[in-house]
Amino acid sequence: MSAFSFLIESLLRFKIYHFDNTPLFTLAVNPYMNFSRKKFLQAGTLGVLGSALSLKSEAEPLIVSPKRKRVLRVAHLTDIHVQPASPAPHGFAAALHAAQNLADKPDMIFSTGDCIMDSMSTHKDTVAKEWEVWNSTLKNENSLEMVHCIGNHDIWGITMPHATIVHDKHYGKQWAVEELKLKHRYYSFDKNGWHFIVLDSTYPVTFSYIAQLDDEQFEWLKDDLSKVAPSTFVCVLSHIPIIGVSVFFDGAKVKGNCWHVSGSDMHRDAAKLKNLFYQHKNVKLCLSSHIHLVDQLEYLGVKYLCNGAVCGAWWAGTNQEFPPAFATIDFYDDGSSENEIHYYDWKA
Repeated sequence: MSAFSFLIESLLRFKIYHFDNTPLFTLAVNPYMNFSRKKFLQAGTLGVLGSALSLKSEAEPLIVSPKRKRVLRVAHLTDIHVQPASPAPHGFAAALHAAQNLADKPDMIFSTGDCIMDSMSTHKDTVAKEWEVWNSTLKNENSLEMVHCIGNHDIWGITMPHATIVHDKHYGKQWAVEELKLKHRYYSFDKNGWHFIVLDSTYPVTFSYIAQLDDEQFEWLKDDLSKVAPSTFVCVLSHIPIIGVSVFFDGAKVKGNCWHVSGSDMHRDAAKLKNLFYQHKNVKLCLSSHIHLVDQLEYLGVKYLCNGAVCGAWWAGTNQEFPPAFATIDFYDDGSSENEIHYYDWKA
């Protein structure tokens, strides 16, 4: 191996760890991906890494079939974190107006969690007011069908002393299920030739949470995928990214020679889910949020999108490089999709 090849391999191979120091997976990008020494020096290390990981934001350039047909257009509004205090209510309304007033209008809205500012450690009366703002804003400002999944901040009391509230009927995820009018905390449905799976990716632990599916949900997911015809394409929604790039810039730390990524920022069972998706080649897209940053990667034929946050930095402006935003996603009859980020006037 040449010194140049050894350098590239060293740069593109690293381990990702849980917060408890157990390895999640090793990310190893092929160091021989048509990178000449000249191109490497011209692009710079970060440029090569970005190319190797297929990291994108904004609108994605695609080589597409001229015969494909768009079958569904979705606005992805997520991590809204509403609360009674300004600017959250009118910021949420501004995002809804911006999505519905696009020249190319969406057919429906996907919201992948963290609807309200916080429910994990907040008094019940305050949480009730947050849900009131959520519901009244949707009633007055939205005319589109919505699909919801539960975010960690939508779960009441999981970081509070359990003895005081554990017997309350609203404790845990039940309150969010009721407010979002869900039949169950995870579910699936069909729409315009695609099959959509909505997961509950928040797994409570003592006074905290991690990102993974419980055993019952994973068995349901396996069964659900087994019933989908191979010719029907699948999109998976989760609040927390199954696999992501932006997690490295959201509190992850380098210790020694390794990256340490919190088990609450990305699925601890990512390898298990990746293996399942690999058995079903019709799984084409996974949508998530949670990180309030934007990234896109493709792995083993599945595109993973983390589409920022309507609230940006929790209604305090830009979060790192990303202002408050929502996305639009076009679904096509050949299993392809296109994603575009829209930075809207949240102060309107």
